[in-house]
Amino acid sequence: MQLSLIIRSYCHLCDEMRVAVQAALQDSALEGTAHLSEIDLDEHPALEERYSEWVPVLLLGSAESGMEICHYHFDRDKWNAATGLAISRAIAADS
Repeated sequence: MQLSLIIRSYCHLCDEMRVAVQAALQDSALEGTAHLSEIDLDEHPALEERYSEWVPVLLLGSAESGMEICHYHFDRDKWNAATGLAISRAIAADS
């Protein structure tokens, strides 16, 4: 499973989101199976218009086409819903 975290290097909320996501991965069955990519918005001007005011943003999927899980602060309920959906889809695809 791919996760994308859109950040800015000088953003304390981004640092907090990073820590929360890493903890959630460790606490779940996803540890070792999920890949977390960090995208610094300042290095990707094409994403600036879309995410500028929402940083940090956690997405299930890529920065270009992923589904937003949460922004500003980590939301455990939204995390559980999004990752549960992704796991269910993966299981269904294997069947």
